[in-house]
Amino acid sequence: MPDPVEIALISSAVPATLTFLYQRLEHLLSPRRREIEPDVSLPDTLVGMLQLPLHPDEERLQAYERELEVLHLVLQGYAGRNLDTDATDPGLLRSMTMLRAALEDIYGQRLTFEGENRPASGPFVDQKLTTLTGEATGMDADEISGNARVTQQVETVEANAKLIGMKARRIGG
Repeated sequence: MPDPVEIALISSAVPATLTFLYQRLEHLLSPRRREIEPDVSLPDTLVGMLQLPLHPDEERLQAYERELEVLHLVLQGYAGRNLDTDATDPGLLRSMTMLRAALEDIYGQRLTFEGENRPASGPFVDQKLTTLTGEATGMDADEISGNARVTQQVETVEANAKLIGMKARRIGG
């Protein structure tokens, strides 16, 4: 898990960052989450470029369901402004960091904010394979604009197996 201190670097932007993360959380927990999400309001502090609209991976979302429900309970007071969004509150920062990590995994996109020492926002694939016998593709997409990153680790590649990092028409804008 990323260090919560990273989010603390943008202390003046914690309220906007929390609002963005919490809105994504509420949408994912909504019974209408399968509908295309309305225009997402991106905070000015977001570094990089997200592929919009955001589409959750349903299997990953189900795997995180309980964690998301707990984070919703913890963060609702802060997001509703009932609790102070103190950028030095370790519980708030830890919860925001956990939520961001879950959202990144669910959406397959990195969410990076100003002042953080990490890759810019955008789509990513992180594949870890033990043995590859068939074909594995990290990313296969048309019209990727902005940052896209593929990391692949394979211990053993069998004969006639095929590993593709990225296959795309037009990556940058």
